[in-house]
Amino acid sequence: MDVDTRPEPPNSGDERAILVGFLEFLRATVVVKASGLSDDDARRRLLPSLTTVAGLIRHLADVERTWFREVVDGQTTVVTRWSAEDPDGEFRVGPDDTLAGVLADYESACAESREVIARYRPDDACTGGSGSHDVRWVLVHMIEETGRHCGHLDILREMLDGRTGE
Repeated sequence: MDVDTRPEPPNSGDERAILVGFLEFLRATVVVKASGLSDDDARRRLLPSLTTVAGLIRHLADVERTWFREVVDGQTTVVTRWSAEDPDGEFRVGPDDTLAGVLADYESACAESREVIARYRPDDACTGGSGSHDVRWVLVHMIEETGRHCGHLDILREMLDGRTGE
């Protein structure tokens, strides 16, 4: 967490540039908050819940895929770790889950989302899900979702090794 290479959101621009800019900043914040942790610390449960650094990042990867590929783009083959039988499946991490693997999957999910969002305007209707959302709503929701979990990651990081940061 020493070198901050996160992209700053633009100070001005069109709606798309500002929304995507803030989402990219938060995506990079997820990676910064986890960087430098050991695999054991990334899997360590500090709360009574299943919440861990690795679990939060896996959750965010599944959320990226669900909202952008499934809801925005209408893809029907999106695989997630949660299910009706295990609604918290993405939070379950095991001894073979590495932080590098979890981060690589998250970065892959974000790249998939970028490919989808490049084909849509904010006022376009989503082609999947219930059909009641537009792309603008999904972008704002993902800013909220990612930002909320960045706060969780910040607290977990401080509890793990005392490191804090923006």
